[in-house]
Amino acid sequence: MTSINDAGQGPSSRTGSAPAGAIDLTARARPGESVILVVLATSAMLSVAITAGIIVALIEPVIHFFGQVPFGDFFAIEGQFAVIPLVTGTLMTTFIALLLAVPLGLGAAMYLSEYASRRARKIFKPVLELLAGVPSVVYGFFALAFVTPTLLQSILNLDVGFTNALAAGLVLGVMIIPTVASLSEDALSAVPQSMRQGSFAMGANRMQTTLRVVIPAALSGIAAAVVLGLSRAVGETMIVALAAGARKNFSLDPRDGMQTMTGFIAQTAQGENPVGSVSYTMLFAVGLLLFLITLVINMISIAFVRRYRQAY
Repeated sequence: MTSINDAGQGPSSRTGSAPAGAIDLTARARPGESVILVVLATSAMLSVAITAGIIVALIEPVIHFFGQVPFGDFFAIEGQFAVIPLVTGTLMTTFIALLLAVPLGLGAAMYLSEYASRRARKIFKPVLELLAGVPSVVYGFFALAFVTPTLLQSILNLDVGFTNALAAGLVLGVMIIPTVASLSEDALSAVPQSMRQGSFAMGANRMQTTLRVVIPAALSGIAAAVVLGLSRAVGETMIVALAAGARKNFSLDPRDGMQTMTGFIAQTAQGENPVGSVSYTMLFAVGLLLFLITLVINMISIAFVRRYRQAY
């Protein structure tokens, strides 16, 4: 006869196995899962290793450069090795790009997420993302062939040269619009519908709901989209190399031509600079400074996203 204790416990209690329908955490992992885990861990470590390799590759030429050029000559406004005009040109074109890309990109994201019909979204979003596939050299020639002579000089009647920071910044902004718009639209669409319905139930209209409920809830995602567009604008080469100019110019007037950090790297690397020369190693010094600027931007972005992230 089976005892009451035995009958109450049943086979699963006597053997220690999980009850029916539960996940058995003691089960041995499948060989395929172990392979996938190794591949994923390798991919994560590879990105870290590549970043470390970039830093190591830059360090030695930079040490050689500063062994010949004082820090004061490098972080100067004028001079052959002055980097401040390059930083100013980079910040100028990037600022103009953000002035164009953030309002237009966020506006496009608001329309696609909150106002567009399903049919319109299927049409406009792929067309918008097609801009991201246009080669940057095409944007550069577009700035030279249309933006400067037609838009700035003929239509707006501005006194600008053949190369200028304004044209480069405007075209750079057009290039990063898809990045800002697409990622911001994803962040807005991720906001639960219950928050919108609650706002409508309180008497708010669609615009009030978008501005006061949806955007604050998606603020961290929007900030990440803007910073990603900012990082891409800072690191863009061909547009600024063609449209901004090839002369160091410490100026705050966007109508002037000015060289950026990436433009300097591209144009100097194409010249006759012997390996190991001061002009050659300066490329690495500028590249390391650009890397540090981008790193700081990303760290600020991560801190901002973590500060305002909301879980639903």
